[in-house]
Amino acid sequence: MTRSTTAGAAAEPLPSPKERRRLREAKALSEEQVAEAVGVTRATVRSWETGRTSPRGRKRALYARIIAPEPPETGAEAAVQAVVAPEAGAVAAKPEAVAVAAKPEAVAVAAKPEAVAGEATPRPEPEQGLSAPRPTQAGTTGVEAAEAEEAGAEEGTGAAPEHPGERGFTPADAFDALYARTAPDLVRQTYLLTGRRALARESVERAFQLAWHRWPEVAVDRDPAGWVRAAAYEYAMSPWHRMRRRHRHPDAPPAEPGKRALFRALLDLPPAYRRTLLLYEGVGLDLPETAAETEASTPAAAGRLMTAHAALTERLPELAEAGSPTERSALLHDRLDGLARAEHVPLPPPAGAVRAGGENRARRWTRTAVAGVALLMLLTGLTLHTAPTHYEPPISPAERVGGVPPRGGPQKLTAQDLKLQKTLREQVAHGPERLVPAPR
Repeated sequence: MTRSTTAGAAAEPLPSPKERRRLREAKALSEEQVAEAVGVTRATVRSWETGRTSPRGRKRALYARIIAPEPPETGAEAAVQAVVAPEAGAVAAKPEAVAVAAKPEAVAVAAKPEAVAGEATPRPEPEQGLSAPRPTQAGTTGVEAAEAEEAGAEEGTGAAPEHPGERGFTPADAFDALYARTAPDLVRQTYLLTGRRALARESVERAFQLAWHRWPEVAVDRDPAGWVRAAAYEYAMSPWHRMRRRHRHPDAPPAEPGKRALFRALLDLPPAYRRTLLLYEGVGLDLPETAAETEASTPAAAGRLMTAHAALTERLPELAEAGSPTERSALLHDRLDGLARAEHVPLPPPAGAVRAGGENRARRWTRTAVAGVALLMLLTGLTLHTAPTHYEPPISPAERVGGVPPRGGPQKLTAQDLKLQKTLREQVAHGPERLVPAPR
């Protein structure tokens, strides 16, 4: 039996969805160029980069070669490079053109033209507070080391765990380490996003419960902290919270005038603009990463950031007095960090409680689903048992023949019949009284 070429192409390894977008922008390729080279639409390429779908067959192999870090050399790779090289070179010659295709002034807002082209630019981060530590390779080495240790024990080539003094580093330990490092700062970030302390704590707890439920997927993700952050932001920004009385209105603003003005200015921004501003200025992501996490194009993210900067500059005089966009960005970062630190945000629950809550929640949903299926099966069986097994045609109504009234069934009672029926029902059912006429 021969193996088809499609099956071999389907096994082509691909990076994570966020890494696919980063590699494409690092090569200065647009979605249209990749779509034209692979032979699909732009919407399909965006679906691949958001993780909703994945390429298959020959398109998967061709897409993997296009976004590969190494430049293509021969064969089909050279043909693909020949298709996209002219336009890609034009884009690479002007990195800022990606972010300012429609709005050239977006570069002044971003204050980092090289970040628009996909180059990671270091952002100032506080020691503690709003911005959680940026995820590194050590963020996932806990699970990888545990798996390597187990595999090494079987093969005789065991790998050392992340902590040499600890034996048996479990997935729960890796989850607890990620939770302890990112949860407190993530609650502060979500509070700035929503203005509601209880909702911020609930969002972070639900996001980590979802992460524990999908831990095999989160553990091997390129950015586990970013995965949890995106889940927490999506839950916090859900419009369904408006129907809940406790989350219908934001909390009281801070007492200090400066922080109160910043708090109200943030909540007056549209949710998408507020999230973009928080990711770029508060968390410290660059523009391509911010666009990828908000599922928007890089020019759209730059436009939202520019609009948010303009709105905050009108409300906050100290931002308008900043000398350069870089100083304004640093000042805004400090103001956001100060607002998050000053407010009393509730601490998240312990990691063990979050894991147990997620497991109990999944167990309840499973039991509810099983009970629903069992009830549906019971109703179906009852219906099949009580339903007639054959068709019984209805009796046709009687018809008048030759002017003679039909006698096909009981006739309608007259007024006299109804009166007699009522009298009989009111009389005693036994004794000779019914046989003797009542005196008049």
